[in-house]
Amino acid sequence: MTLTPLLTAGLETALNQILYRDRGLKAARQRLNGRSLAIELAELKQPLIFIFSDQQVDVLVDWCDTPDCKVKTRLATLRKLRDRQQLTSLIRSGELEVEGDLQVVQQFSALIDLAELDPAEYLAPWIGDIAAQGISQAARRGLQLVRGNLDRKQSYLGQALTEEWRLAPGGLELAWFAEEVDAAARELAALETRLKQLEGK
Repeated sequence: MTLTPLLTAGLETALNQILYRDRGLKAARQRLNGRSLAIELAELKQPLIFIFSDQQVDVLVDWCDTPDCKVKTRLATLRKLRDRQQLTSLIRSGELEVEGDLQVVQQFSALIDLAELDPAEYLAPWIGDIAAQGISQAARRGLQLVRGNLDRKQSYLGQALTEEWRLAPGGLELAWFAEEVDAAARELAALETRLKQLEGK
């Protein structure tokens, strides 16, 4: 997929609204001032380059200079960057490859983590506070219902696989099987030792 100037401009506008409107994020933004971060997504042909300044973040696809930090990942992993606690485990697991100054991606992750993504705040100037709050709460409830429904179905599927359809063994069965395999391996080792002793006589 190729990024058009319209897509990068939309992303830039959204990031500036989320990260640069809130005065409470000023200290977190200051740490990124003058820094650059390139994100290479497996699904995109071009990298996204974020150049942070005091007033805004610029999003580019073509940039001649070398970024302070380069991150290679997939689109699905990108949303996990919101949780800065997961950053180390993402790097260890190989889901996130980091070249250059690790602090830049850590500070970016911290900034995104601190940013509040409340849709009501962005809808309020166009439709009013009360309507925006109502829409936001309805969307949140809808999302919780969908999430709860998905969790329930996942749980039902897990139970069906392990208990009803018997396609996958349960936890106790796996533990018993592992113990049986260990016991068989010990018996085999003892038998080999006895055979060697008999051959030596």
